[in-house]
Amino acid sequence: MATATSRSGSISVETTEEGLPIGITVEREELRRAPGELAREILRLCRQSANRAGLARRAELEAAGLSSEMLALTGLPKPEDVAREELVEESDYDVEPQSWLRSV
Repeated sequence: MATATSRSGSISVETTEEGLPIGITVEREELRRAPGELAREILRLCRQSANRAGLARRAELEAAGLSSEMLALTGLPKPEDVAREELVEESDYDVEPQSWLRSV
């Protein structure tokens, strides 16, 4: 399991390696967004969280001594692939928070 959070911190998603959400937290102000936008953001965070969970699993398998050939067969993401994807998503981030201030 892993977690991904929106840039503003107002949406947080925890998923399995497959991207199935286990928990979703959405702050009240995000509920004012268009439903399609909110859904796209949640799905983006699910993908990001799944990639991070896959990286954690890959690290566990590497630590257990699985060869690089066997790791390749698992289909788990490589660190450089996840980093590249997160950079692309960050540059494509089209929803700016309405305020950088958050209630504490």
